[in-house]
Amino acid sequence: MSTSPTSPPPSWRSILATLISVAGTGVATYLTLAHYSAGVPLACPDTGAINCEAVTTSAQSVVFGVPVAVLGLVFFVPMLVLSLPWAWRTPRRLVARARLAMSVVGIGFVFYLVYAELFEIQKICLWCTSVHVLTFLLFVVVVTGWDDATAGWVDDGEVR
Repeated sequence: MSTSPTSPPPSWRSILATLISVAGTGVATYLTLAHYSAGVPLACPDTGAINCEAVTTSAQSVVFGVPVAVLGLVFFVPMLVLSLPWAWRTPRRLVARARLAMSVVGIGFVFYLVYAELFEIQKICLWCTSVHVLTFLLFVVVVTGWDDATAGWVDDGEVR
């Protein structure tokens, strides 16, 4: 009979961050497919203030030549990996710092996108809004869990 140590159960933060990242990856994948394929319709109203088509085809939907939907994937896929329970339990500083840095960059980009929707495009995309909300929730989970993430940091062989 083996008496190997067991790792602690996943925290609610890691589970919630993982679920948010999975949802964000799903929406970003849908928006990326809709961007590149005429066969994938945007299931969103296209008249009035809510108009996903106007938002996703606007000049602001591409940043540095990259569609914002693809940038969503570039954000959520690594965040998914960094949000898995093992990543929250690892004593490596780099993982917690990368998760924090990505969430800060993500929320900063959301501020830009919301500004662009409200003041430049003057239309709202419901799918984009869901990504904005998911990014905000992920940011809150990561920032409020900073103490948990750094509790057992290892740096040059020393545990804090």
